[in-house]
Amino acid sequence: YQPTDATTNPSLILAAAKMPQYKQLVDSTVSSSATLEEAMDRLFVAFGLEILKVVPGRVSTEVDARLSFDKDAQVAKARRLIKLYADAGIAKERVLIKLSSTWEGIQAAKLLEAEGIHCNLTLMFSMPQAIACAEAKVTLISPFVGRITDWYGKKLGVSSFDRESEPGVRFVRGVYNYYKKFGYKTEIMGASFRNTMQILELAGCDLLTISPALLEQLRVLPAEVPRRLCSERASQDCPDSAARSLNEAEFRWQLNEDEMATDKLAEGIRRFAADAATLEKQIEAALVAKSSA
Repeated sequence: YQPTDATTNPSLILAAAKMPQYKQLVDSTVSSSATLEEAMDRLFVAFGLEILKVVPGRVSTEVDARLSFDKDAQVAKARRLIKLYADAGIAKERVLIKLSSTWEGIQAAKLLEAEGIHCNLTLMFSMPQAIACAEAKVTLISPFVGRITDWYGKKLGVSSFDRESEPGVRFVRGVYNYYKKFGYKTEIMGASFRNTMQILELAGCDLLTISPALLEQLRVLPAEVPRRLCSERASQDCPDSAARSLNEAEFRWQLNEDEMATDKLAEGIRRFAADAATLEKQIEAALVAKSSA
């Protein structure tokens, strides 16, 4: 499929760590680590290094979701991950540090970007999050199309939406037009797709992260793909007359007033944290076995 970049998260790493073909990678990581935290960091970077052998661009490596509300801890973890990549000969330009789009995560990204460490802000569901990320000059955001649509489908009791009313697509389209109209450099990478319609409706977006199954469905489509998002039309398609800036209190209030975004952000952090904890137990058991061998 010739992808340019690739991304990881705790759920994907957990699944991969259970696969027989990656047993040697996991064993090697455990054998070279003295502590559980060191082993976890090395494992995430080890999978990132494998990905970078395949893609010509960047890999996103996620900071532990359990640090989502601690700015300083996220910054320290990001620096640690970048150092591990550097020790393996990978320049920081090929790595995106993935952080949750909490206020603390966005402020951590602001500091890291100033140091030249590029960030991918994930679990993105609302305009307040998108605006704060743009103001923080983060490299990239990952709005979750499918999860937004899932929430509204359940809330409204519908199984599908038409092209014009699809909630996740409408959100990403709105962020794209806002960023382009006001000249923000932050890239938009649509994520969490459920079907090819969502993907095709965002053709023209800066980046899209797509599963292999959906890439295969796209590959066999017979039709040409028309561009749906266009920076030249952004000014007329964006209703805002001026760019917005949010302080912490405004950010928290506006996010709180968005029921969907509040639900999905909290749920996403819980899920990633649970998978990270499960992976920790697996690695801890391996460490114990190593020490008693």
